Amino acid sequence: MEQILGITLISFATISILLVPFINFLYKLKLLRQNQKTRDLFEVRTPIFDRLHAHKVGTPVGGGALVIFVVTVLYLIMATLFPYVGITRTAVYPYKIEVEILLFTFLSFGALGLYDDIRKTFGLKRAKFWGIRFRYKFLIQWGLALFIASLLYFNLGIHILNVRFFDIFDLGIFYIPFAAFVIVSFTNAVNISDGLDGLASGLLLICLLAFLVISSSILDTTMSIFLGLWIGALIGFLYFNIWPARVWLGDVGALSFGATLAVCGLLLGKPIALAIIGGVFVVEVGSSLLQLLSKKLRKKKLFTVAPLHLWLQEIGWQEPKIVFRFWIAQIIFAFFGLWLSFL
Repeated sequence: MEQILGITLISFATISILLVPFINFLYKLKLLRQNQKTRDLFEVRTPIFDRLHAHKVGTPVGGGALVIFVVTVLYLIMATLFPYVGITRTAVYPYKIEVEILLFTFLSFGALGLYDDIRKTFGLKRAKFWGIRFRYKFLIQWGLALFIASLLYFNLGIHILNVRFFDIFDLGIFYIPFAAFVIVSFTNAVNISDGLDGLASGLLLICLLAFLVISSSILDTTMSIFLGLWIGALIGFLYFNIWPARVWLGDVGALSFGATLAVCGLLLGKPIALAIIGGVFVVEVGSSLLQLLSKKLRKKKLFTVAPLHLWLQEIGWQEPKIVFRFWIAQIIFAFFGLWLSFL
């Protein structure tokens, strides 16, 4: 465990050194939050969202790209140096395949998010080549998720769902759509939660700490090293992301981190614990889904605005108050999920 702590500190120090120059680099690229008229999935204007977020215009987006870069490079270096630094390489699954799945998820969903950040920032939404509506981005997410789920099923042989207090279910080939659904759900849950300064990154950090406890308990050093590097980088990022934020994750970070969080839960064999440990993410995406269904089927809103953090902001809660209380709720969810995992 002491090696994991050391690796976490190395990741934290690395991103702390690089982050300020990277923020300046984002300013030079003009990769900044724009003053735009946002729309929901049904292309309906969302003026409340625009009003509540007007003061965030001009803040750099895409900070998640640096986290992805630092974690990926350090992970590849650490993986090479394992035998030379006294770390015994242990894993539940074949080491190489587990690393490939983790990094493919991390990088592929990050690339999709980076594309989305660029098109939104530079006004390419409706260009013939560059424009991509949500429905097509959603299909790409499903394509990537199905591919990753297939790797989990065919290459690692994962097909069991263990539901605590109920039974163990052998999903067989149906594990693939199940795992893909989990990946897509958390991809969008983290993206939706990245609406207030420090919210998504803080919630994610709590989830990763819980998963680090689980991976360490089963001696999966392959996963533990990855989580340790990710945690260290997120702590350094969070310093500049809390209110008032100097940089945002952007879609590059939100999509990558949501999908990879889901894959970590699936690799650890804890998809149900994932839903509990990431409980605030589930509530956030659930509130948005209910709002969309209500607008589509009932032709009226269920809430004044969604997701939940925006509704609380609309009724008068201050941004830091919402973020801190959501963090507390996530900590309780994480403790509950860990408790169920070790029963």
